[in-house]
Amino acid sequence: MAHAAPVTRRMIPARTPDVFDQRAHQIARIGIPVALGLVYGYWCAANRRDGGPITGWNLLFGFVTTIVFIVLCLAVATWAPLLKRELHAIVKSGFAGACIGFLYSQTGESVFSSAVLGLVVAAAIFVVFFYRYYTREDAVGNRIR
Repeated sequence: MAHAAPVTRRMIPARTPDVFDQRAHQIARIGIPVALGLVYGYWCAANRRDGGPITGWNLLFGFVTTIVFIVLCLAVATWAPLLKRELHAIVKSGFAGACIGFLYSQTGESVFSSAVLGLVVAAAIFVVFFYRYYTREDAVGNRIR
């Protein structure tokens, strides 16, 4: 029969480590947009080349798309929470809709179908975000904890 190993007081930590401390949030605030930007840039470049060979222009397009996505994502994440809940939801859903529309346009589809898809995605995300902000803020706009 197995027995637990004896534990002395020196082996028990004083408190558990806080893995979600302020430092982890600061790293994630930059790390998440960078990771999403890399995936988005690769996806756009892959859609644009349509299974063809990888060229220098395709790589440049992917890197430029990545940088633009990261900058816009950081800007939305920084300034959108300062707005009222309606504008906050519009800005975030507009960013998501524009990203999806641009991604779809790289497949060679028409501008009209890309714009319609972007608007549909933006409208759906707006409903979700608005509901979330409306149910978690008071009338003045302060978060309810």
